[in-house]
Amino acid sequence: MNTKAFIFDLDGVIVDTAKYHYLAWQKIATELNIEFTHEHNELLKGVSRVRSLDIILELGKVEASQEDKNRWLVQKNEDYLSYLVDMDASEILPGVFPILKFLKENNQPIALGSASKNARPILEKTGLLSYFDAIVDGNDVTNAKPDPEVFLMAAKLLNIKPEDSIVFEDSVAGVQAANIGNMTSVGIGEANTLHEAKYIFKDFTAIDTNFIEEIIRK
Repeated sequence: MNTKAFIFDLDGVIVDTAKYHYLAWQKIATELNIEFTHEHNELLKGVSRVRSLDIILELGKVEASQEDKNRWLVQKNEDYLSYLVDMDASEILPGVFPILKFLKENNQPIALGSASKNARPILEKTGLLSYFDAIVDGNDVTNAKPDPEVFLMAAKLLNIKPEDSIVFEDSVAGVQAANIGNMTSVGIGEANTLHEAKYIFKDFTAIDTNFIEEIIRK
């Protein structure tokens, strides 16, 4: 059997921590009298924490000093982490675990490629850490998606060429990063949003092992 690199984003792909990010950002937005809806939250998908704050401030046309920004960034992360305390395996999105298990059983290298700076504790709390041969997160990279740095680094750690790498992503920026990196992009979510992905599935319950076997053979 061929060997391919399977690289997973974290938020919205493996676990739905997006809701916790939303709650933490919404708290800050409310304090600043900025309207921040679920629609606005879509703008933050796959985006760094610093850029996310800038987007929220732009929404409210709020000018702020760097000192204020730094304080809000720390506050946001502390609030977000407080929501993660009670995380467990029940937070794993439907259909993800069987695919990880199948890849492991077939000796396919697995990596995480995420902008999150809390990826390791999240994988630990959900019991998935042992499934990943490499982890590249927001602590390891300087460029945000759609720059492919996070995925290229993951492929390199797995010792697999980019063209033999498959990336699972739920954000437009993430799909673009995979494409720019010359990798096979698999969009998880809405087809009209992720139309740039080579393959699109509503969620992991729509992916069967035949699809994975087919990709490995290519």
